[in-house]
Amino acid sequence: MANLQAIKIEPKIGNESFSFERQNLDFNLSDFWSWSQSDLLNNTLRGILAEYIVKQDLMIKKSTRTEWNAYDLETENGIKIEIKSAAYLQSWKQSKLSQISFDIAPTKGWNAESNEYSTEIKRQSDFYVFCLLHHKDKSTVDPTQLNQWTFYVLPTRILDEQKKTQKRIGLSSLLKLNPTECRYGKIRSVIK
Repeated sequence: MANLQAIKIEPKIGNESFSFERQNLDFNLSDFWSWSQSDLLNNTLRGILAEYIVKQDLMIKKSTRTEWNAYDLETENGIKIEIKSAAYLQSWKQSKLSQISFDIAPTKGWNAESNEYSTEIKRQSDFYVFCLLHHKDKSTVDPTQLNQWTFYVLPTRILDEQKKTQKRIGLSSLLKLNPTECRYGKIRSVIK
């Protein structure tokens, strides 16, 4: 019978070649990443980038991302963190700046290790970090320039108390909950 246990993901470095019939081809993983991951303003990729930025700020050592886990990050002390991102600017043509809102819907958490969903619908993390790419000039926007981001840290219990079943929250409503606003380099001290 085939081994169907979870595969331990090892980090790639980018120079791994594609091959066909045991022959290396003239393109590698870095070429794929460049082709598929260059639009950092894309909603999906910007969200993953925000997770990475927060991971770096929190000095989390885990070397690969777990897709579809119940929460996005976990500190060495076991603090579970949900990352949400939004931006005023998108890579496509816009007629106006995007409205800022974040998904805060309670979920049935999925456990990557056991491949099972929990039965309880709730917010799965201890903290939310709302990551806003606040820059508003398309000619200079660059998500890798971390001074273009603002981070809002909020304990999940506040959402549970004040927005129990709410699925989305706009920026003005979020600010009324008094999250801790910070820049890159300060998220770790806020969550500690």
